[in-house]
Amino acid sequence: MALKNLLALVVLLGVVGVSFGGDLYEGYYRYNNCPQMEDIVRDVTYHYIYKDPTLAAALLRMHFHDCFVRGCDGSVLIKSPNNDAERDAVPNLSLRGYEVVDTVKSVLESVSECRGVVSCADILALVARDAVLAINGPWWSVPLGRKDGRVSNISEVNLPSPFANVTTLKKNFADKGLNSKDLVVLSGAHTIGVSSCGLISSRIYNFTGKGDSDPAMDKNYVEELKKRCPPTDVTTSVDMDPTSAHKFDSHYFNTVYQKKGLFISDSTLLNDIDTNFYIQMQAVLNLNTFNSDFSKSMVKLGYVEILTGDQGEIRNFCDRVN
Repeated sequence: MALKNLLALVVLLGVVGVSFGGDLYEGYYRYNNCPQMEDIVRDVTYHYIYKDPTLAAALLRMHFHDCFVRGCDGSVLIKSPNNDAERDAVPNLSLRGYEVVDTVKSVLESVSECRGVVSCADILALVARDAVLAINGPWWSVPLGRKDGRVSNISEVNLPSPFANVTTLKKNFADKGLNSKDLVVLSGAHTIGVSSCGLISSRIYNFTGKGDSDPAMDKNYVEELKKRCPPTDVTTSVDMDPTSAHKFDSHYFNTVYQKKGLFISDSTLLNDIDTNFYIQMQAVLNLNTFNSDFSKSMVKLGYVEILTGDQGEIRNFCDRVN
């Protein structure tokens, strides 16, 4: 009987793919009417990243912002005629890359067997992974089967702040079922991408209101940033990981260890025993576990407050509810 049950399990896994719990599993669309879904997502994403590699950071950030508000339900993609949806909140005004998700959805809807089958939430989760892969970043599993949310409110946007201390950040992540290791590992996504001078101006020019800079930041780095960001400049871009902003690697942790973390939320990771230890593992001991750790944390992120089964819907267009 035991052998018979084992064989039945093997057959089941071969048919439906590998489940990761929570009603999501790898190969979901291969067995739900749209077998070419993942190929289409990859091809469209690679097309956009080839033209603009900086979209990799943008799409990864969009997925993170989506999952932290109402879970990974694609609600960040919804437009509102009254400008009161998630994408209208101040932290989301700088999000970009919506056209990648919209193009993927349009292509999928043009394929008869995929029409009305693929959720925008799943598209965004895959696009984020494939965008990172396109710049030679790590691969991670993306179990699929999410449904799209029907609600998107600007008032619910409470994302981890670049000005937050480590205690607040740990609580932000714990509220989503993520731990201290996930916090420091996912912060490593700052190895790619840029910020505007406006987000760091007070930190380098007027940290305590007395015309000073943040003492937690390397003084020479402060002077470098001042050359890039005059006091009234709020739009110029600054690399989040100097010298390595276009390569997905563990260099971010060297940057933070050297007190060159661009945001307070980066520097503050040195003030917690667990997050500090991880930074030293990467920056001092060179253990090279970041890619593997990032992959695991991204899988966890992709499960935050998901909608499955009869919950939510499959949107016909990603920027609006049906």
